[in-house]
Amino acid sequence: MIDISKFDKILKKVEKPARYIGMEKNSVKKNLEQVKVKFAFAFPDVYDVGMSHLGLHILYNLLNNEEDIACERVFAPWIDMEEQMIKENIPLFTLENKEPISNFDFIGFTLQYEMSYTNIINMLHLGGIPILSKDRKDTDPLVIAGGPCAYNPEPIADIFDFFVLGEGEEIILEILNLYKEHKERGFSKCEFLKEVSQIEGVYVPQFYEVYYKEDNTIDRMIPIVEGVPEKINKRIIKNLNNSYYPQKLIIPFIEIVHDRISLEIFRGCTRGCRFCQAGMLYRPVREKDVDTLLNLAEKLVESTGYEDISLTSLSSCDYSQLQLLVAELMKRYEEKHISISLPSLRLDSFSLGILRDIEKVRKTGLTFAPEAGSQRLRDVINKGVTEEDLERAVTFAFSEGWSTIKLYFMIGLPTETQEDLLGIKKLGYKVKDMFFKMPKEERKGNLKITLSASCFVPKPFTPFQWVGQNSVEEFNEKVKLLKNEIRDNKITFNYHDPKLSYLEAVLARGDRRLCKAIIRAWEKGCKFDGWSDIFDFSKWMEAFEETGIDGDFYALRERSFEEVLPWDFIDIGITKEYLIKEYKKATNGQLTRDCRLGCNNCGINRSFLGGVC
Repeated sequence: MIDISKFDKILKKVEKPARYIGMEKNSVKKNLEQVKVKFAFAFPDVYDVGMSHLGLHILYNLLNNEEDIACERVFAPWIDMEEQMIKENIPLFTLENKEPISNFDFIGFTLQYEMSYTNIINMLHLGGIPILSKDRKDTDPLVIAGGPCAYNPEPIADIFDFFVLGEGEEIILEILNLYKEHKERGFSKCEFLKEVSQIEGVYVPQFYEVYYKEDNTIDRMIPIVEGVPEKINKRIIKNLNNSYYPQKLIIPFIEIVHDRISLEIFRGCTRGCRFCQAGMLYRPVREKDVDTLLNLAEKLVESTGYEDISLTSLSSCDYSQLQLLVAELMKRYEEKHISISLPSLRLDSFSLGILRDIEKVRKTGLTFAPEAGSQRLRDVINKGVTEEDLERAVTFAFSEGWSTIKLYFMIGLPTETQEDLLGIKKLGYKVKDMFFKMPKEERKGNLKITLSASCFVPKPFTPFQWVGQNSVEEFNEKVKLLKNEIRDNKITFNYHDPKLSYLEAVLARGDRRLCKAIIRAWEKGCKFDGWSDIFDFSKWMEAFEETGIDGDFYALRERSFEEVLPWDFIDIGITKEYLIKEYKKATNGQLTRDCRLGCNNCGINRSFLGGVC
């Protein structure tokens, strides 16, 4: 355990001490001397962000349900806390037992966002743990990772002992039980890694060698240890009703990003938006029954005291029994003033009846995501919603008393023209006009429209994985055009930093050679890169230059279908042929139907049975 007198002293000097004290309701503190496996769940961002992550709550409770496993949490300390820890010589520690992370068997990072990679390095450094896997001894913790960014693990492959691809609840106990066996017979890291690599879904980077061509593209990647698989398959839960889900959530002392019950209603998505990585990675769709969800909701309301239940999934309006679920939840909780919310609404599946039910307890702002300003571009990305859908949804929202509307868009999408861009302004102004065309006595509240534009980042395992991203200069021109065009005090225009999106594309599409640049950027002081007030683009550019990395090669370059991509050794169940077909349909502006209306032959039903397919 760390020196508690020093810890108490530094808590008085930091902005939010509750980030570091633990002891929250529903947290679990075990005697670390009495367990066989000590697992530190590491979230590479601040407590307020990490505690909003549903995956943390699922794995934390799943592991702590096992008598001989202790799972404790560790987050990236904010700048003020890190300074104090270094000054007082306090290593990075977990919340539950204030135990240095170097004393754990596993440090398991969740990779939710590429811009947290420098935080991972920083956390290992603060914990006194060697950054590169090859430098760690048998007595050091095993450093592992999972999550969406693990589907291209190559830019950080040298840091991790192994990656877990797929759904953690399905595989984590298999890994820890194998570790227990190895520990009992005298632990050898090398032997354990050889055996754990045989578990489906586990990727051990040091067992593979990558060869490059003269043009810097990948020639091939081959296993260099006998018996390790050439392809790594993701792991999925086939029946969500039977899968583990916590009946209680840890209740933070401070406000976090999502302070509410997250009730996961299904996984996967059948829409097939061509820019959306999650929609491809998490196929096939698997739903939970209404009865299962009602039972869970009851237990979570009882154990947390929260007054908002958020129905989470990639596209919650597509849940086949949403009407019934919402009606049942409202019947049970309306009198208790517990509200039901949907995190995002599709314009076409927007159910007026559901919205009317939801608003009974509490009105929140409404968010819609047209994604593109013109119908032509919405067809290119296979969004499948129309302007009429927006009009219908907004008309209903205004008539029901909503006056705060957010519309999400992307700029820099493939084939985008100036006309598509100006369509963003057009839609915003159209929503405003619709409000003021209503009779004065029917308008409720003060109209506020937010148009939010993010910069498109081509991601692995999407039909757009071969596309080149817009340059920072091109993004800036597009932002400037929209800023000049949108001049209305009822309409706010927000946009993402193009430099940040450029870097995200580099890291999302990179190969192993990037790792030295990421470490160099950290050495130069880069951390919390996803935080705009801390992000320092110039340091990253210096790090690329000093390590011989050309960022444009990864972010801006168009790839051919024949090129070996850094993530080609991973099988998510969707065939490359399908992604190529979707890319070609995009360039012709052709739509692909929703999978629920008929199979589109993406391959998932052959490789991963158990979904709607």
